[in-house]
Amino acid sequence: MTRRTGLLAAAGALLAGCSGTQALNALVARDTYTSRGGIAYGTHPRQKLDVYKPLASAHSTATPPVVLFFYGGSWTRGERADYRFVGESLASQGVITVVADYRLSPEVRWREIAQDSALAARWVFDNLNDMNGDPKRVFVMGHSAGGWNAAMLALDARWLNAQGLSPRRFAGWIGLAGAYDFLPIENPEAQVAFNWPDTPPDSQPLRHVSKDSPPALLIAPDSDKLVNPERNTEGMARALRAQGVPVTVHRHSAINHVTLAGSLAGPLRWLAPVRREVLDFIAAPAAAGAAR
Repeated sequence: MTRRTGLLAAAGALLAGCSGTQALNALVARDTYTSRGGIAYGTHPRQKLDVYKPLASAHSTATPPVVLFFYGGSWTRGERADYRFVGESLASQGVITVVADYRLSPEVRWREIAQDSALAARWVFDNLNDMNGDPKRVFVMGHSAGGWNAAMLALDARWLNAQGLSPRRFAGWIGLAGAYDFLPIENPEAQVAFNWPDTPPDSQPLRHVSKDSPPALLIAPDSDKLVNPERNTEGMARALRAQGVPVTVHRHSAINHVTLAGSLAGPLRWLAPVRREVLDFIAAPAAAGAAR
């Protein structure tokens, strides 16, 4: 398979709604970062993470920013190894990137998923010195269902408080087509994860927006059949602005729910400038100055 053929196959798989992550990972560079894999942040086999670090000579500062990334999959599927393209995309540009697994439904429900997310964040903050990461520039980021994980850490203090932390430790949070306001639940897999119809309103990130929420970057496709961008992305942006919280919104017409994440990878970066928008937000003074 030529690189061009592989590129077209990866794009086709993603555009068809398949994961396409193995194809993407096969096409992205392996010499633009260093990594450590399979690091335990808890005792469960799913409580592991991978760390991607910038090369000392490439786009790096003395103390690089850090991004904790959560993938999507309706809270029922996903593997951190499938998202090496995310780690490479950001680490190659000077950002320490941590990709975390978490327990999934039906083994657990949404509260345990939020607890795992907070436990992974605790590992990040506890290991900033070892990673040489900047404690004032730690961000949490997620795509789709993982956007819910990221938003719950950034907005709902109870999860980080249980780990002796606060959402105020984040310099900002990044949601890629995130699920922030989705009651009533129509997705059968999400119904299990959230005990529908006995789903409490406080399971929705939108309910936890306050004036103390960290700055946000919200990116979504114009057309998304899985997570409604008007209700979720735009609704979250309105709620944050109403509280005086800085928020940046980008909408794109050439990507869909799946290719939004795929466009972070080099082979599909031509679809939309998502990586550039993420890097600009990480470098923005409004976001960097929010960590307290």
